Amino acid sequence: MAIRKAFISFDFDHDEELRDALVDQAKNPDSPFAISDYSVREPFENKWRDKVRAQIRRSDLTIVVCGEHTHTAAGVAAELTITREERKPYFLLRGRPKRTSHKPRTARRSDQIHEWKWKTLKRLVGEMCIP
Repeated sequence: MAIRKAFISFDFDHDEELRDALVDQAKNPDSPFAISDYSVREPFENKWRDKVRAQIRRSDLTIVVCGEHTHTAAGVAAELTITREERKPYFLLRGRPKRTSHKPRTARRSDQIHEWKWKTLKRLVGEMCIP
């Protein structure tokens, strides 16, 4: 399987350590994905949107890490909207197994939050990137 470039969307204010954990997992020798870019912490304006859109365009998929406050994170909501506008595949990943995880407010009702297990993560990346 080819290595896929992933954009990570996460709540900067509450879940930065989850982003770091996902970046570390991408370094595994059997990882089907590499991190191409991740959320940008800049003022939420048009320049920010343009920069994020360019990053998402360069990626093969978006991984949205969901935490306890994701539903209040405006940046995550915008990144998911941009991901769909760019017709990129995405999936939602539960950030912490023993805590409540919320979808971004722009997620579809049908979007499922998947458990963060290595086997599941590898399968999802493979499924999202079928040519």
